[in-house]
Amino acid sequence: MPAYDAFLLVSFGGPEAPGEVMPFLRSVTRGRAIPRERLEQVAEHYYRLGGASPINQQCRDLIALIEKDFAGGGIGLPVYWGNRNWDPYLAGTVREMAGDGVRRALAFVTSAYSSYSGCRQYLDDIELARSQAGPGAPVIDKIRPYFNHPGFIEPLAANTRRAIESLPPPVRDDAELVFTAHSIPAAMAAASGPGGRGAY
Repeated sequence: MPAYDAFLLVSFGGPEAPGEVMPFLRSVTRGRAIPRERLEQVAEHYYRLGGASPINQQCRDLIALIEKDFAGGGIGLPVYWGNRNWDPYLAGTVREMAGDGVRRALAFVTSAYSSYSGCRQYLDDIELARSQAGPGAPVIDKIRPYFNHPGFIEPLAANTRRAIESLPPPVRDDAELVFTAHSIPAAMAAASGPGGRGAY
């Protein structure tokens, strides 16, 4: 395994106040000619929740846990964070890493799945950020998609079992488990190939 001198958390990003919602949606849809009326419809979902997505705070919480785990394990890697669509932007983070003298980083992307937007697009974003950082940009190796990793599946299954077991017996006996996905159109699945093959 290569020697790493930094850990990079890469995520989607999200608005944290009502005034950030439309700029965020314009960032997400940049270059796709989405009508303003459609963006305003989507914005209403954010406004109903106070104009903030939970994802940035979830990333902050995850970083705190990673840093704690690293410290407990004697791992001295600094942890950086960059988003695809909102502050802190990935390009700025990679420039910061270069300025700090980072030469090789291991990247964990919060999207677990093999698809264009869940994997390949992040690889493209990482390379674009590296090119924008210039010749001193660190090499960045992305951890594989983890949708089928036991460390992802087992806690999910255990938490699901606990949640079902916490229900009153009459409800528990008839409980149904429903899975959903965020905006994964059939065209995207087809473009990703069988099982997302080749997505990383």
